[in-house]
Amino acid sequence: MKKFNIRKVLDGLTAAAAASSSSSQPGQRPPDSDIVETLCSEHFQLCKTVRHGFPYQPSAMAFDPVQKILAIGTQTGSLRLFGRPGVECYCQHDSAAGVIQLQFLINEGALVSALADDTLHLWNLRQKRPAILHSLKFNKERITFCHLPFQSKWLYVGTERGNVHIVNVESFTLSGYVIMWNKAIELSSKTHPGLIVHISDNPMDEGKLLIGFESGTLVLWDLKSKKGEYRYSYDEAIHSVAWHHEGKQFVCSHSDGSLTIWNVKSPIRPAQIITPHGKLPKDGKKPESCKPILKVEYRTCKSGDPFIIFSGGLSYDTVGRRPCLTVMHGKSTAVLEMDYPIVDFLTLCETPYPSDFQEPYAVVVLLEKDLVVVDLGQNGYPIFENPYPLDIHESPVTCCEYFADCPVDLIPALYSVGAKQKRQGYSKKEWPINGGNWGLGTQSYPEIIITGHADGSLKFWDASAITLQVLYKMKTSKVFEKSRNKEEKPNTDIVDEDPYAIQIITWCPESRMLCVAGVSAHVIVYKFSRQEVTTEAIQMLEIRLHYEINDLESPDTDQIPTLGTSCPGPNSQTANSQSHPSTSSSSSDGLRDNVPCLNLVFGNCNGIAMVDYIQKTVLLNLGTIELYGSNDPYQRQPKSPRKTRQTSGGLCDINEGSTTLDDRCKSPTSGSASSCNSEDEQKLPNFIERVKNKSRKFSKTVVSDIAKMSRKLSLPTELKPDLDVRDNSFSRSRSSSVTSIDKESREAITALHFCETYTRKADTCTSPCLWVGTTLGTVLVIVLNLPPGGEQRLTQPVIVSPSGTILRLKGAILRMAFLDTTGSLINPAHEPWREPNVQEEKDDKDKCRKLRPVSVSPSSSQEINETQYTVICSEKQAKVISLPSQNCIYKHNITETSFVLRADIVGLNGSICLACFCANGHIMTFSLPSLRPLLDVNYLPLTDMRIARTFCFTNNGQALYLVSPTEIQRITYSQGTCENLQEMLGELFTPVETPEAPNRGFFKGLFGGGAQSLDREELFGESAAGKPSRSLAQHIPGTGGIEGVKGAASGVAGELARARIALDERGQKLSELEERTAAMMYSADTFSKHAHEMMLKCKDKKWYQF
Repeated sequence: MKKFNIRKVLDGLTAAAAASSSSSQPGQRPPDSDIVETLCSEHFQLCKTVRHGFPYQPSAMAFDPVQKILAIGTQTGSLRLFGRPGVECYCQHDSAAGVIQLQFLINEGALVSALADDTLHLWNLRQKRPAILHSLKFNKERITFCHLPFQSKWLYVGTERGNVHIVNVESFTLSGYVIMWNKAIELSSKTHPGLIVHISDNPMDEGKLLIGFESGTLVLWDLKSKKGEYRYSYDEAIHSVAWHHEGKQFVCSHSDGSLTIWNVKSPIRPAQIITPHGKLPKDGKKPESCKPILKVEYRTCKSGDPFIIFSGGLSYDTVGRRPCLTVMHGKSTAVLEMDYPIVDFLTLCETPYPSDFQEPYAVVVLLEKDLVVVDLGQNGYPIFENPYPLDIHESPVTCCEYFADCPVDLIPALYSVGAKQKRQGYSKKEWPINGGNWGLGTQSYPEIIITGHADGSLKFWDASAITLQVLYKMKTSKVFEKSRNKEEKPNTDIVDEDPYAIQIITWCPESRMLCVAGVSAHVIVYKFSRQEVTTEAIQMLEIRLHYEINDLESPDTDQIPTLGTSCPGPNSQTANSQSHPSTSSSSSDGLRDNVPCLNLVFGNCNGIAMVDYIQKTVLLNLGTIELYGSNDPYQRQPKSPRKTRQTSGGLCDINEGSTTLDDRCKSPTSGSASSCNSEDEQKLPNFIERVKNKSRKFSKTVVSDIAKMSRKLSLPTELKPDLDVRDNSFSRSRSSSVTSIDKESREAITALHFCETYTRKADTCTSPCLWVGTTLGTVLVIVLNLPPGGEQRLTQPVIVSPSGTILRLKGAILRMAFLDTTGSLINPAHEPWREPNVQEEKDDKDKCRKLRPVSVSPSSSQEINETQYTVICSEKQAKVISLPSQNCIYKHNITETSFVLRADIVGLNGSICLACFCANGHIMTFSLPSLRPLLDVNYLPLTDMRIARTFCFTNNGQALYLVSPTEIQRITYSQGTCENLQEMLGELFTPVETPEAPNRGFFKGLFGGGAQSLDREELFGESAAGKPSRSLAQHIPGTGGIEGVKGAASGVAGELARARIALDERGQKLSELEERTAAMMYSADTFSKHAHEMMLKCKDKKWYQF
C-alpha cells in the first residue's frame, strides 16, 4: 500500500493559500519560473536541543561517586545533570513542582527524585535523553526526607507525620513494613517529635536505622526486632546528622549553631558539644547561640585527622558577612566565604562504601547562583576552575545575538585573545566531575553567541556542536568609570543603576567590526585586534537627535555624547547618539546590519543619524518626519520649531553641512586633530556625570515599559488592540490607515539595512543606499554617493540624498533583505579583516585595496539588467517586492491577533527562508520569495520581557532565547538537526566496575567486627511485611522504557539505544520467566511428593475406611 504523506498535502494547501493571498502586479512575471524553491515542510521540525547556564533557583543536589555525575534539582521541577566538560543534560518534571531531594542508584544509571508535591520519580539515565521509569504519588503524608543505602533496592522515605515508609525502587511499590512515630519514640517524649529530617543506616550494621526528628529526638531502630534500641534527646532542633565510618559515633547539627557528637551506646548525653563560631563567656557558661548549622558531614582519613564540614553556624553579630562553609580538620578551622547563600554541599570521597575510610578530596558547594568545587587536598583550599558555562548571569543578560556558520578562523582568533584573561590561583588538579562520554555528532560548522549584559560587558561564546565555552569578555564601561567593587554582588534584575546596559549588538564576522548601543543612548564601534591596544584619545561625536512638538518636553541644554573605548583585543573608534529624556530608548532598533564602506547609521524614536566612520563626520541627522520631505502621506508639521537646529545634518548640500560640522566636532580630516582631542578630554569628566544622572531617567522609563508589556501580555487577545492605542512603547504595530498626528509624531526608526540595489523605478544600475524602516510600516530609501577608494575616500565627502522611494506595510518594520535573480541572499558589503596594529608592506596594502569589495558611486557602477527582490517583514505581514519596478509580487499576512517579535532571513539546506517568532508563541517559517508557509508551531507563549529581548534566529535552523535569568535555551527548526540530535548528545552512563568492598581483615572476620549485612528482602518483602495500604500511595508508570525511546530521534544511535533497551527488557523478562519456571518446578515436585505420601498412606486401606 502506498504511504500517504500529509505534509505534501499541506504544502499544496499552503501554496494555494499563499498564491491567493499574494498580490501580483500586471505585467510583472512571477519569479517561480526563474527561482526554484527547494525548501518544503519536510525540512522543518521544531525541538529543543540543549540548555546552557546555571540552573535557575536550585534546591537539591546529588553525586554518583562511581559514575562521577552530578545532578542538580530546582524549585521549578527541572533537573540538570553534569558529567565531564561538554556532557550536560536537561530534564523537566511534568508537574513543575520543586525538587526537595535527589538520590542516585550508585553505578546503576538511575536517579530518584523527591518533589514538593509528595511524588517520587525514578529516572533512567542509561539513555541520552533521561526519562521517568516509575512514579509514586503519596496521598496521605508529605515527604520530607529520603535515604537509599549503597547497593540496596529499598528506599527509606520519611514523612511530615514522623513515619518511615519503605519503597522498592525496582517495582516502585510500597512495602508493608512501616515505622510509626509513636512506636519509635514510645515514652521518651510526651509530644509529637515533629517531621523527619534525617534517615541513615549504621555503616557497620545495616540492620540499625538512625531516624532524626525535627524536635531534637533521635531513634536507633532495630529493623529485625522492629523496636527502638536507643533514643537520644537534645534541647535544640536537629537539621542534619552524619556518621563516623566505624558506626560508633555520629554528629548532629542544631538550630543554635552547635554540633553534638554522640556515642551510639551512650544515649543519655552527648559525648561532646561544640559551638564552632560561638563566643565563650568568661564565666564558663554555655557559649552564645549562633545561626543554625544547616548541614554537617563527618569524613575520615586513613592517615590524618577527620574532616568536619558544615554550612552556617555564624555568630548573629556578624552583620553583612557572606555565607560561609567551615572546614574543621584536626586543630585547624578554615572559614570559606561564598558569594551567594549556600543551598547544599556534598563531599566527594574516594570510596562509595560508608564503612570504609572516606578519604575526602573535594567539596561541591551549590550556591543560589553559582557552583563551587573546593580542593581539600591543597593548603588554603583553592577552588577548581569551573569548565561549565555557568557564569552567563554574572551580570544580567540584556540582549543576545547568534551567528552560525562563521568564518573558521574566527573562533581560534577570539580564543587566543581571551586566553590572556584567565584568572590565576585555581587548583592544579583536574576537574573531579568527569563522568559520561561526548557525543559523536557530524555538525562541524562554527557557531558564536554574543551576550550583552547590564554592566556594559559583552561575552563571546563558542557554541559549536551544541556545547558552550566562553571565548572572550570585554567591558564597554571602562571608558566611563572604574569597574564595580568586587564586594558588590551582581543582581539578576535590571535596575536603574545600570547606565551601561547593552541594548543592541551588531557584528560583522567577516570584517570583525562590532557596534554596540547602550541604554544611555551611546553607540560604540570596535575593531578586532589580536594585540592588546590602549588608546589614550578616543574620537567622540556628539549627536543630538531631537524632534520637538508641543506635548513633549523641550530638549535639555545638556547633551549626552557617546564614547568609544579600547579594551584588550579590539581597538575602537566611536560614534554616538542621543535620545530625548522623555522617551524610552528601548524603541531604538537600528544597528542591525553590516557597514559598507564603513558608514554607521542608527535611529531611535526621534530620528536617524548617519556617521562616516572613516572621516569621523556626521552625514545625516534628521527627525523621522523630515525623512519624508514633501512625500509625507500624513502631511505633518512640527508643532514648535527647533531651538538648536544642527545645519550639518539634513538632506542638504554636504559642503554646507561639513563646514559647520568641522567647527563643532573638530573632525581629524579637517586638519585639527589636536583640537578635537583636547576638546574630548575636557568633555569626558562632564560626560561621565551626565551619564549617571541621565541614565536613571532612561532606565526608569525602560522599567516602566517592561511593566506595561507584562500587563499587556497578561490580557486576553481581544483587549490588546485597545491597549495599543494607549501604549506604544512595546507594541509599535499600527495600521497604515491611522491618521492621528499625535500617534504619527512618535514614529521611530526600527530597521536599517545598507545595500547596493536599485533606489528608484527608473534605475538601470544599482547604487549604494540605505533602507530605513519605521514603526508606521514605512520604508524609505536614502542614496549614498561615495567617493572613489584610496586617498580620495579620506578627503572627499560622502553625498547623502533622498531617493523619493516610499514603501508601505502593515505594522512596524522589523527586517529587510535582498535577493538576486536566482533567489540567493545578497549579503551587505564589507571590508575583509586585517590586523590594524601591524605595519604592512606597500604591496600588501595595494593587494588588500584591490580585494576589498568597496561600493562605488552610481555613475561608475556596472549596468545590471538582472532583477533584484527585496524582502520586508513587519510586525504583521511580509512582502516581496521586485526591483527596480517596485511591484509587490508576494504578500503574506503573518498574524492578525498578535504581532511578530523577531524576524530573520536565514539559510537552511542551501536555500533561504524567513523565520518569525510571534508574541502568541508561534514560530513560523516561510519560503522565499513566494512566502509559502513551511512551519507553524505554537511553541512558547510570551510571558516575559526576557524572551522578547533575547530571542534570535540564525542559519542552519538554529535559534535561542533566555529561558530564565541564568539559562539559555537552544532550539532547532531543522529536520536534519532533529534527526542527528541523538548522536550529538553525550552519554551520561558508561559501564564502570564498582570498587571492591573494604577488606574486613582476619580478626574482624573471626570475631565479627566487620560490617553486618542485612537481608532486606526477607524483612521488607510481601511475604514477611504483608501488603501496604492501597490508599497511602499510587503507582504511576513512566515512559522511560522502550516506549519512551520510540519518540526519540530516528538516527543510528537512536536505533542502537532502542535495541539495547529492548535487549535489557527481554533479558529481564527471560530472567522473570526463568524464576517462574523454577518456582513451578519446585511446586510440582512438592505436589508429587505429597501425592506419593498420600498414596502410600492410603494404599492398604479399604474403601469403607475413608
